[in-house]
Amino acid sequence: MQTNQKKFGLVIHGGAGTIERSKMTQEGEREYRAGLERALGAGYEILKRGGSSLDATEAAVRVLEDDPRFNAGKGAVFTSAGTNELDAAIMDGRTLEAGAVAGLKHIKNPVSLARLVMEKSGHVMMDGEGAEAFAKENGVPLLRDPKYFFTQERWDALQKIKAAEKSRGGSGEKKFIITDQDRHGTVGAVALDQQGNLAAATSTGGTTNKRAGRIGDSP
Repeated sequence: MQTNQKKFGLVIHGGAGTIERSKMTQEGEREYRAGLERALGAGYEILKRGGSSLDATEAAVRVLEDDPRFNAGKGAVFTSAGTNELDAAIMDGRTLEAGAVAGLKHIKNPVSLARLVMEKSGHVMMDGEGAEAFAKENGVPLLRDPKYFFTQERWDALQKIKAAEKSRGGSGEKKFIITDQDRHGTVGAVALDQQGNLAAATSTGGTTNKRAGRIGDSP
């Protein structure tokens, strides 16, 4: 970076944990890295042009939400009811305002709705049907078919947990079993723009086999 340019930076993560290489194929590692690089590039280009940290964090997280490799948006894990419920949050360091959403079932990019809640709702957090109604009122399209979020890997993980719990005499709802996906869930980004403003955003599908209606730590 040239010294006559204003400083800026972006940090992203594709999961709140450590992914062991022994449990990942070389192809899988390449795909994860490629997804992270796309997210980093999306946010970096905004900052490089002098854009806001808020725009950069939203853009980076949207890329991760669109990538089925990550537990957010497209790649979200399943609840015990076999559904996908998504949470997200965003915060503007310049204004100290924040927005969050939870329990979304028909929103492709929850982080963008979280920003809309921050900027237009007069509230900090909205959930479920109310949040989706707010989205519709503000021109955000709702997915007609929630199968958009389906990935075979996440579905198989749910079935594996249910089978393990039932073999222990349980109901099939998770009690003590934690999967690798749970350790690696929740994506996020933090950015500093050329004006010196910070922003942060995060998005998650939660934990595999969570009870429907459970709200995670992202919002």
